[in-house]
Amino acid sequence: MNPDDRKALKDRLLNQARAIDSARHAQATPIDRAVSTSEHYPLTETLVTTTDFRSLEGYRRIAMMRTLGDSLGITSPFFRCHQRRAGASSRLGDQDVINFANYDYLGLAGDRRVLDATHQAIEYYGTSVSASRIVAGERPFHGALERELAHCYQSDDALAFVSGHATNVSTIAMLVGTRDLIIHDSLIHNSVVVGASVSGATRMSFPHNDAQALDRLLFDHRDRFERVLVVIEGHYSMDGDTPDLARFVEVKRRHHCWLMVDEAHSLGVLGATGLGLHQHCRVAPGDVDIWMGTLSKSLASCGGYIAGCQALVDTLRYLAPGFLYSVGLAPQLAAPARRALQVLQEEPWRTARLTQNARRLLDGIQSLGLNTGSSEGHAIVPLILGSSARAAKLSHALLAAGINVQPILHPAVPERSARLRFFVSCEHQPDQIDQTLSALERLTNTD
Repeated sequence: MNPDDRKALKDRLLNQARAIDSARHAQATPIDRAVSTSEHYPLTETLVTTTDFRSLEGYRRIAMMRTLGDSLGITSPFFRCHQRRAGASSRLGDQDVINFANYDYLGLAGDRRVLDATHQAIEYYGTSVSASRIVAGERPFHGALERELAHCYQSDDALAFVSGHATNVSTIAMLVGTRDLIIHDSLIHNSVVVGASVSGATRMSFPHNDAQALDRLLFDHRDRFERVLVVIEGHYSMDGDTPDLARFVEVKRRHHCWLMVDEAHSLGVLGATGLGLHQHCRVAPGDVDIWMGTLSKSLASCGGYIAGCQALVDTLRYLAPGFLYSVGLAPQLAAPARRALQVLQEEPWRTARLTQNARRLLDGIQSLGLNTGSSEGHAIVPLILGSSARAAKLSHALLAAGINVQPILHPAVPERSARLRFFVSCEHQPDQIDQTLSALERLTNTD
């Protein structure tokens, strides 16, 4: 296909996507919408009805993206199969690559001490606790992990869930309801948005990291609601920046709100010894009402947690659906998370080296005159390209050069913000980062 034909196909596909978005808001019956879209954008010669999964708008977007990728000669960057442990390097399709596509920030997913703790837990307790904890009872590793998480936040207690996403959904839905308000950063994670929807509370957002805008919104609306929950993140996973925690604490106190901080990407990453946003901002952890985090990043496992006062944790332990009706955390998840948390505190050099690596990459990309947005160089460095097609093409070219970095495309971000997102590890070596910068310089100069 020549360049003109490719451009024409791309324009047609983008126009189809816009038409699909418009159709979603059309005031027609479901059958009318299905017939209309299938007549204009048939996936086969047969009429697609509402009983055919191909009529789903989500599937239509997926099909459009596949067609666009095929037209550009780009293989899908998603669901790539790693043939060994994916750390600072990995193996994809029998090719060794420098890997920037996972968030094992402290390199503990392959640490011998973490592996040994996992093996010992499985040998003694088996591979599952086989029921919810309220039904099947506790195991010693549950309480041990939760006590150490609570210690990190100087809080009364903590509670571990089997899913990070479900931690936010279940906690938020449990704490607020129809008479309440949830107000969150505009770039907050999907799990917070879903939790707000499930709760039935009114939901508002404020511009990213803008505590002054939050203050104005609360001044205008606080008196209409019984409880207000403010939710921010410690380290934003798309942009790599952080909030001014002290300012948000000040605002939440002024308006008598709860403040919840999602530490998914900040524990182990921020602070002199990796204890997260409160250490980074030098704010007493007790000034935040709800600390949330995940076990799947720096803690080399899977799951989520909440840390806070005893009343909060007890309420969630007995009533939060995502905890109450889910199986308890498995031995091979709790044990490595606990051991990783211990190593994190014993070896603060890991956080320091992570910061050095991220700064090296960030400064290098900026020196090439490329856009890194608001990244602060902690663990996440975006390269904003402004076009989904351009981001996909550069990711594809980098993989051919032995560098694995994922594109973030529309609709995950606005089209003008399409990007490559580099997750940095303390295991990355300076020569790996320099090799990546050399490839970026060569490929962006010819893009």
